[in-house]
Amino acid sequence: RSPPRARPRALRGVSVGRAPATRRGARARPRLVSGTRRVDGTMQARALASASSPAVCSALYILDSNFKRLLHRDWRGDSIPQHVERFAARLNEAETEGELRPIFEDPEMGVTYCYVQVSNLYFLAISKQNANAMALLSFLHALVKVLTHYFTTLEEESIRDNFVIIYELLDEVCDNGYPQFTEAKILSEFIKTDAHELEAPKAPMAVTNAVSWRSEGIRYPKNEVFLDVLENVNLVVNAEGRVVVSEVSGALNLRAHLSGMPECKLGLNDKVMLQAQRKTSRGKSVELEDIKFHQCVRLARFETDRTISFIPPDGTFDLMNYRITAPVKPLLWVEARVERPSRSRVEYHVRLKTQFKARLNATGVEIKLPVPADAVSPEVKAALGAVTYAPEQEAMLWKIKTVPGGKEVLMRAKFNLPSVAADDEGAARKPPITVKYEIPYYTVSGVQVRYLKVIEKSGYQALPWVRYITRSGNYEFRLDHGDAGGANAR
Repeated sequence: RSPPRARPRALRGVSVGRAPATRRGARARPRLVSGTRRVDGTMQARALASASSPAVCSALYILDSNFKRLLHRDWRGDSIPQHVERFAARLNEAETEGELRPIFEDPEMGVTYCYVQVSNLYFLAISKQNANAMALLSFLHALVKVLTHYFTTLEEESIRDNFVIIYELLDEVCDNGYPQFTEAKILSEFIKTDAHELEAPKAPMAVTNAVSWRSEGIRYPKNEVFLDVLENVNLVVNAEGRVVVSEVSGALNLRAHLSGMPECKLGLNDKVMLQAQRKTSRGKSVELEDIKFHQCVRLARFETDRTISFIPPDGTFDLMNYRITAPVKPLLWVEARVERPSRSRVEYHVRLKTQFKARLNATGVEIKLPVPADAVSPEVKAALGAVTYAPEQEAMLWKIKTVPGGKEVLMRAKFNLPSVAADDEGAARKPPITVKYEIPYYTVSGVQVRYLKVIEKSGYQALPWVRYITRSGNYEFRLDHGDAGGANAR
């Protein structure tokens, strides 16, 4: 029998130590090359193996609900069984779930524990160095996604039945304790679940160049790209009618059905981008904050001229996330008045105002109004929509299918209360009024897509589609129930 072929080493920008030895009798497979770009949910060798903040994982353990070891991988040879025993004792000492922390230290043993719990399993990473704890935690979550991609559900049985596949995956996702490559789709092309395959697999092209998020040879009969500009409005209004929280969090969600290796360019009415390119926009420009890109975006070019250039992954992904903290006008405004004509009766007067253009419509509007837990015999009258009493939620649900902009809608409700409990209801702390809605064809921040270009060497024409949607996020109006004299929520 000829000796097993040596594993070819992939070139990396940094030295991360020796490669794990090939197991006896196992086929040697070429190493994956990890990307070197900023990653959204994917580990990269260059950032995590840097000397300033390394993510060094001494060993990885997969434990069952009784903290018994199902599988482990010791990369650096400095982990002992007592580490797991101390970890189990630390978790058993916690009296409540609030005392459990995903990252904690053991000064006596000189180790740092980082773990995540999935179903009845514990994924435990142990480090004996001053490691980047958040990078270790991100690595564990990425590993869970990879295993979920392979086995659908993570249970004790799925771990026991797939030892070989899991060890092969661990050899690829981590090298000498340094997280490497965690792209589940590309790993599934390279590491097959069929262990009896005779032909040695070849590494896909996606892991031998800089485009690790897209495979070659993708073909579609019709090339299209769909871009959704989604914005969530977070608003909190106190009982005096003052806005205390106003924030917009947005995302550019892109679904690409494109053939080949296309190059895409996206332009927004970003204020900084327009100033850098010395262009003017017909409409208003917006200033985006806390921008977070998918790993496919070329950051160097964006920092130079604010151009968003990228080769998109196949399928759906979030191209960009952003946040706007400048105050925005509330799109839906709720005024509520609570009256107590007697100790055994309470009345609610609710006014809904839509403060956007009349040509737009808010759909799926739902207003949740808290009521006393012992309220009975509801009498409800609404000018639009339907109102239902949900005693299990201690609330009234006012649902409106569609309401246009610039409109006011009234709702009135009456309840009977047991006289014994009525005295304590005024002082009881009540949850706020929550509002849910969705406004299509509109962005509250004013973000607009100026252009979306698709360029591919074959020269095909792609159809770009853009859609705008504004939705409610944490949208609350604090309600002061007050005393029997009445109270307001604006």
